[in-house]
Amino acid sequence: MTAYNRSSSHPSTFILLGIPGLEAFHIWISIPFCAMYAIAVLGNFTILLIVRMEPNLHVPMYYFLCMLAVTDLVLSTSTLPKLLSIFWFNSKEIHFSACLTQLYFIHCFSVMESGILVALALDRYVAICDPLRHSTILTNSFVAKISLAVLLRSSLLILPFPFLARTWPYCRTNIIAHTYCEHIAVVKLACVDIRISNYYALSVTFLVTGPDVFFIILSYIQILRAIFNIPRKEARLKTFGTCGSHLCVILAFYTPSLFSFLTHRFGHNVPLYFHIIIANVYLLVPPMLNPIIYGVRTKQIRDRLLQLFTHKGT
Repeated sequence: MTAYNRSSSHPSTFILLGIPGLEAFHIWISIPFCAMYAIAVLGNFTILLIVRMEPNLHVPMYYFLCMLAVTDLVLSTSTLPKLLSIFWFNSKEIHFSACLTQLYFIHCFSVMESGILVALALDRYVAICDPLRHSTILTNSFVAKISLAVLLRSSLLILPFPFLARTWPYCRTNIIAHTYCEHIAVVKLACVDIRISNYYALSVTFLVTGPDVFFIILSYIQILRAIFNIPRKEARLKTFGTCGSHLCVILAFYTPSLFSFLTHRFGHNVPLYFHIIIANVYLLVPPMLNPIIYGVRTKQIRDRLLQLFTHKGT
């Protein structure tokens, strides 16, 4: 099973097992996964198309929403095609370099998505707490700087993941009990002490998730204070409604992320197949739900979508 390059200390290919213990159900499991991927691709491309076609949506919130859509497309596309090839065609081999590339894209764009949610929280904070200065604070140049910062943070923080993984010698096996090249699942196959990779991965998790969640919570504390200071109930509900879609997206991203992290680190008695299913849900559910949430709860997108269908119908 193991295929090593003679000139290197790592295997030329890895073998992805899929979901060990549920091999007999791979075809059935692929159906909801494939449906979620199809919805994610269709929904996120629709968001990008609508924002591009509608000049009124060329504002910071929708720029960040487009970044979120692109991130979701990359995240889901980094994992689903290979997963389906495993489930449908039993194509389990993945080249060592391709595995590290997939590893990088998955973790990089997960960090990027967290940063975009912070940027959306900033946009909602300024729009509600200081609406008169929204256009002067969140200028196009400032939005571009935030976007660049989000991109650089995720790219640079995750860059050591594949580089460290490439330096370790692999002499045990090339079999990965997973559907994709998750960082810890790969490096734990090394036959040396990988504490550096483990500690760095934990540091990135806390350095990213901790400050991001803290900033989002702080923003929404200020937003809620501003909303409750509005005298009219109808105005309060309308203002809170503008934040509803963002709050739903935050929960859709961080809830499975936190659950996956906790089960991976502390759920030693949890079956392996459950770990793997949760890890896939974490990468599939947010890309599927985000365009649905924004499409249903955001009036501008909903109205534009209805116009497109109405014109097609006539």
